[in-house]
Amino acid sequence: MPVLVITGTGTEIGKTVTTAAVAAAALAAGRSVAVLKAAQTGVGPDERGDADEVARLAGPVTTAELARFPEPLAPGTAARRAGMTPVHPHEVAERAAKLATEHDLVLVEGAGGLLVRFDAAGGTLADAAKLLGAPVLVVAQAGLGTLNVTELTMRELRRRGLEPAGVVIGSWPTTPDLATRCNVADLPEVAAAPLLGALPAGAGALPPAEFRTAAPAWLSPRLDGTWDAEAFRVRETP
Repeated sequence: MPVLVITGTGTEIGKTVTTAAVAAAALAAGRSVAVLKAAQTGVGPDERGDADEVARLAGPVTTAELARFPEPLAPGTAARRAGMTPVHPHEVAERAAKLATEHDLVLVEGAGGLLVRFDAAGGTLADAAKLLGAPVLVVAQAGLGTLNVTELTMRELRRRGLEPAGVVIGSWPTTPDLATRCNVADLPEVAAAPLLGALPAGAGALPPAEFRTAAPAWLSPRLDGTWDAEAFRVRETP
């Protein structure tokens, strides 16, 4: 899996922290890692972006960013409003492919969900994944409402001929309610893909050294971790 595309079922659900956890686990396994942020929005020229945050948490990764736009909007909209050149899927694929020649693992983090538009032609992260032939990891919410949007995202992946790598819960609450606990069993069923991890709420606020030590325990062996999906399910399902 030299390239892994990471998307979410929406925004602000833990994609960047999940990307950092995957990077940290891979680094702990002795792999070299690059992180590519396809399009960064809502960040000024001298501010830290998502790729920088991944490096802060995970450790020595190569970071790359194709473009950044000042307003916190979909990349295509943000580029248009700023009068800037948008990012195109083929550019994402080309940069990721180049990074893959120099690293064991390249993580491509999208913006928002799978079909958020990059450009006026309607290009998306899904198009970049298709060009790369890369699997797609979906970061999902834990609670009520996640089943519908996760299933829709997975159906669209398969409709486009893309490989779903699995699902990671981006923020698992300390005291999950009934719907959240039930979703542990239901998410892999509606996704027709494995649950590959669950990050504890607030993981991104941990000191980097603690984050790096803990990250493998949040992810399954398929993501260089030690997380046991079945044990988690038995513990959390009522």
